[in-house]
Amino acid sequence: MNADPEVREHLGDVLNREQSDASVALFQADFDRRGYGWWAVEVQATGEFIGFAGLDEVDDGMPFTGVEIGWRLARSAWGRGYATEAALTVLAYGFDTLELPEVLAVTTATNLRSQAVMRRIGMTRDPADDFDDPAAPEGPLRPNVLYRIARGTRVRHSPR
Repeated sequence: MNADPEVREHLGDVLNREQSDASVALFQADFDRRGYGWWAVEVQATGEFIGFAGLDEVDDGMPFTGVEIGWRLARSAWGRGYATEAALTVLAYGFDTLELPEVLAVTTATNLRSQAVMRRIGMTRDPADDFDDPAAPEGPLRPNVLYRIARGTRVRHSPR
């Protein structure tokens, strides 16, 4: 999945196996330390691994703080509602179990598919919160949008 240029289009360079494995090891270490993080997403009927979704602390150096929701799916899983279903599950965990006051979501300004998922699960965007990612090089990965949802907001699944 991390070697697929389309999956990585809004994330940066593709990763080789070693880099991808190191990323998973960091995810696991963060999960062990915090008690939450990234979960595998599988097709319920078959058990096929199709990606991951979860919560992470906002990176240092960003112009805001908080806990961020995210997801990444294999291209073969796109357009089937899996990202929305996973995101709704993650939001429920963040609000009901972790009792987070708010959950954030960040993506590149050009990642319209992820922004559609954010809107479908009830997140909203204030263009005044949009920012340039300080860790991204000049180019299409730098302009980012910020979506938010507060605990107590009716989490919903809107039609596509």
